[in-house]
Amino acid sequence: MKSLRIMMAVLFSLTLFFAFGISPSFASHSVKVGISLPVTGSLAKFGEIEKDAFRMAQKEINAAGGINGKKLDLIIEDNTGRPDVGRSVVEKLITKDKVVMLGGGYSSSVTYAVAGVCQQERMPFLVNTGSADKITSSGWKWIYRMNPSVSHYADAVKSLLSKVVKPKTAAILYENSLFGTKGAKSFGKICKSLGIKVVLKEGYEHGGIDYTPVLVKIKKLHPDVIYMVSYIMDASLLMKQSRELKLTPKMFIGGGAGFTLPEFKTNAGVASDKVISATLWHQVLPFPGAMDFYKKFKAKYNKSVDYHGAEAYSACYVIADVLRRAKSFKNTDILKSLAATDMMTVFGPVKFTTWGKLKNQNIAASYVVQWIDGKLELVWPPKHATKKFVYPVNWLKTWGY
Repeated sequence: MKSLRIMMAVLFSLTLFFAFGISPSFASHSVKVGISLPVTGSLAKFGEIEKDAFRMAQKEINAAGGINGKKLDLIIEDNTGRPDVGRSVVEKLITKDKVVMLGGGYSSSVTYAVAGVCQQERMPFLVNTGSADKITSSGWKWIYRMNPSVSHYADAVKSLLSKVVKPKTAAILYENSLFGTKGAKSFGKICKSLGIKVVLKEGYEHGGIDYTPVLVKIKKLHPDVIYMVSYIMDASLLMKQSRELKLTPKMFIGGGAGFTLPEFKTNAGVASDKVISATLWHQVLPFPGAMDFYKKFKAKYNKSVDYHGAEAYSACYVIADVLRRAKSFKNTDILKSLAATDMMTVFGPVKFTTWGKLKNQNIAASYVVQWIDGKLELVWPPKHATKKFVYPVNWLKTWGY
């Protein structure tokens, strides 16, 4: 009798699916959502902070009733930071795990590859970190992005440069990746608009162990500012070797990514002090729950959290909101719900629109942070600042010479 009841239940679910378009997920006790992140490999620090933030949000959401009474089931898969692995992971999530939508998306190169699969498979994908412009400028219907594109990362940096630093020359270093090349190109446009002469613009391969040749080249050119688009290990090494060479521009500027993680301070040591960076979030910003999230994360994982964690945490809440409002868990209904999103998160407001060439793109601001006495302080714009921007900087004294 028990086997008969189970068989009848399965047949009933399949009948609903084929007759009324109700997916098995809609009839089950949980809702499966796939999350693609680099949990291992050179980008693992970013993947780790985002995975932790997703899990924290998932636990809170389920404790509060989940998705209309169903548990939110996040299936987090490791893409190792490689586009080919990312594609395979997503195909597995779609075909084997039968997820109803996809989230995550760290690293522009991997995210762009994953987005291509989702577009082809008609799978709704909410990107929370991958920032290359073409992720949302390719006209793709099934791809939505919560974070700003990399071409807007340095908007606040532009304001700070024009009003305070006022440099005449700049050098640009960047990783030869989708994120790095676009970030460098965008900062080059900022330099042109401000009348700043770019004396050197040079890419490098990720994972190098000696950047002294290019840093020596920069030192001979005496630029006022050095702008670097780098992930964590490269960012740390660039600053350590800049200190060793006594390279002293008016300001070192990071383009986000590796310059805002807690590990940057740990790895670069004293060479991290007074470095500024573009950022997309800080816990003191006037978004409901921002500081509370920061404190909870630090208490739970015994480490600070930057914009990467805030993006992932907020994306999980956006996903839950989308699924609660969806008429069913069919891809077309989820897509309609995504398009209608209009909510506040700890990362800020989330509402998708067409923004210039960017489609299904949330509009979010950028800010400037500075490492001051071992802490990542918000310094620009002044109305939100936790500390006054330290400038000018005596780099040799700061570095202990």
